[in-house]
Amino acid sequence: MFAAERRQLILEMVRANGAVSLRELARVVQTSEVTVRRDVRALEAEGLLDRRHGGAVLPGGFTRESGFPQKSHLATAEKTAIADLAAGFVEEGEAIVVGAGTTTQELARRLARVPGLTVVTNSLLVAQALAHANRVEVVMTGGTLRGSNYALVGSGAEQSLQGLRVSRAFLSGSGLTAERGLSTSNMLSASVDRALVQAAGEVVVLADHTKLGSDTMFQTVPTDVITRLVTDEPPAHDDRAATELQALADQGVQIAVAGGPGAGHATGQPGLDGSAGDRRGPRRDVPLPGQRRSHAPGAAGGAPQLRPAASLSEPPGGGRVADLAPRRR
Repeated sequence: MFAAERRQLILEMVRANGAVSLRELARVVQTSEVTVRRDVRALEAEGLLDRRHGGAVLPGGFTRESGFPQKSHLATAEKTAIADLAAGFVEEGEAIVVGAGTTTQELARRLARVPGLTVVTNSLLVAQALAHANRVEVVMTGGTLRGSNYALVGSGAEQSLQGLRVSRAFLSGSGLTAERGLSTSNMLSASVDRALVQAAGEVVVLADHTKLGSDTMFQTVPTDVITRLVTDEPPAHDDRAATELQALADQGVQIAVAGGPGAGHATGQPGLDGSAGDRRGPRRDVPLPGQRRSHAPGAAGGAPQLRPAASLSEPPGGGRVADLAPRRR
């Protein structure tokens, strides 16, 4: 395929999907990510698209939000790996909230076999994924249906969450930075996500590497409220994604990386093929960034000390906890 043909196909994919990862572009045009990155850079110079960490989006990404059909085709392999890993952090009999999104929908499909689980959600797609789960209770918020992502939003959704308390929330969004935390492009969605966070003791963010470093209009979860990030392994050349991960670790966020050592092993719940899993399967013993920093008495120079978050289960065999120790300042 000539460069002109390749770039036209790349542009058509971005226009159709709103955002596409470099991995997916390289797969479709059947060339290397290095070549695709060069093509994306050339198209950006012409003002036809914008580069993002690990991918390309339409110009004006701060204000434009892709619909569900477009998002569902972006970074599908990464979302599957993230959902596999995140499901291993859910315990039997737990009560959780799961927000709207394509990654959380993948998570919901894997939660259908967790016995005694109660899931509160504003997402029709999450509820649908759990509708036939015999031992899972689904509680839906009220609200107004937002058709672009099949989520319930507005004052009805927010009011139905008042007085609710669950162990943890699983949320995704449009972008994630160490400076602002999780963000989204829609004001109504952001407001409901903030209400979901208020109901949870801990917050787990699901975000593939293409969202790392992206910043959108409305903040949903500040960085200091995020307990854990479940993400995928960034490409080796994506220095900015790696830098963002380190910055998040420096802020005290625990990083769980899907696709690391042990990938494909059991995650501690019955597998998708019906086989039994081992929740505490093979893992790497590596330093954990603490949930939040605290100053221990007598610490030299008042240096921040790490307080581990013991309430989250150990990482399942489907991934690893990144060895990103906070930098000494």
